Amino acid sequence: MRTARNGFSGIISPDEPPLWLRALSFGNENFVTQATIPLMFIKHLCIFGENNSTIAVIRSCYSTIRKRTEKLCEPLHTEDYVPQPVAYASPPKWHLAHTSWFFEEMILKHYLPGYKAFDPDFGFLFNSYYNAVGTRTFRADRGNITRPGVREVYTYRQHVDRHMLELLQDDEPDRKVHDLVILGLNHEQQHQELLVTDFKYALGHNPTFPVYHESANWIGQHNTQTGWLSIPEGLYTIGHKNDGFCFDNECNAHQVFLNDFEMSKALVTNSEYLAFMEDGGYDHFGWWLDEGWEWIRKEGIRSPMYWHRIDGEWHCFTLAGLQKIDPDAILAHISYYEANAFATWKGMRLPTEFEWEAASSELPWGVRWEWTNSAYLPYPGFKIAAGAVGEYNGKFMMNQMVLRGASAVTAVGHSRTTYRNFFHPQYQWQYSGIRLAK
Repeated sequence: MRTARNGFSGIISPDEPPLWLRALSFGNENFVTQATIPLMFIKHLCIFGENNSTIAVIRSCYSTIRKRTEKLCEPLHTEDYVPQPVAYASPPKWHLAHTSWFFEEMILKHYLPGYKAFDPDFGFLFNSYYNAVGTRTFRADRGNITRPGVREVYTYRQHVDRHMLELLQDDEPDRKVHDLVILGLNHEQQHQELLVTDFKYALGHNPTFPVYHESANWIGQHNTQTGWLSIPEGLYTIGHKNDGFCFDNECNAHQVFLNDFEMSKALVTNSEYLAFMEDGGYDHFGWWLDEGWEWIRKEGIRSPMYWHRIDGEWHCFTLAGLQKIDPDAILAHISYYEANAFATWKGMRLPTEFEWEAASSELPWGVRWEWTNSAYLPYPGFKIAAGAVGEYNGKFMMNQMVLRGASAVTAVGHSRTTYRNFFHPQYQWQYSGIRLAK
């Protein structure tokens, strides 16, 4: 029996920076040093979530993670905080308020004596999908929330932070508080990535392609390895296995039998995907799942998101502005439908999420969320928790596909080999890519 090892994939060699830092490669450079990254973009390393986490560590991590969310917003103009071009991409102002609402609603209202809500309307405005908490605004209407203003939302964050730090002065907090704070911090890290992908969508659909930050080309990474990794058949332990934090959808650990398979050590590059396009990739129905074929025809999809053909050359919008496609860079912003069609065209396939986890300790990963061929379903023994926190994952286990790994904009400390991301198969706006299997 082989066990897929837990943990972040870490350092490839003693002479190379860790994966989270390599994931911040800018422009056409393969690697950067920490000194070359603007301070605001350095991912703060904050290890927390173990069962023996001290309250001092949690306090420090709380402040660090909350500040990082606001740092990500510093290059935005006030007008950038409000638009919602599509229902699934929420405005920055909503993310800032919702992550604060989580701490207020799930913790402060129940565990800090005498706490008074900042504004009684915020529970309705900034609840996402927690029916147990109460009614909420429609997801597609988040961009209509022009009031409260941006300044008031930042004041709300300060209010919540002040009271959370007051609560965390207790050196022996209630165990439920301990666990909810760790969940809330992981929730905020999830929203940090969504914040980036959502404001990239808004900026990327602005006709002038405005620059967020000149150093924020987060799709310029190159592969560091090539070839194929062979994995023998056998029983593999899948799922979370240690005492560190995990989301409930990573449980329970269980054994899966896998036939022998191979996985590419490299992710698909722009030039490889261009070859698919030039071979009529979006014109031949035989390479597409039926729903995918209907999707590209209905929506007029002819390329990955943010690609534009200008004067006979392909360009791509990055948060550093519109740039010519780097043929050797790793492909990004691809849907499951496109990933599956490309794999079919190549005569290969996408890995299952179990194959991905079994091979992950021997692969470089962390610059793109990698589509798998696995539907998002519960593991054996999975149970939905009681109360609002039980709505976090379980009720979404239908009509979605699993992605594994992490991306160039995933918060440090938020990656592990058992992490199960999931999205509907047509979505392109995440930092998603393709790894082939055979």
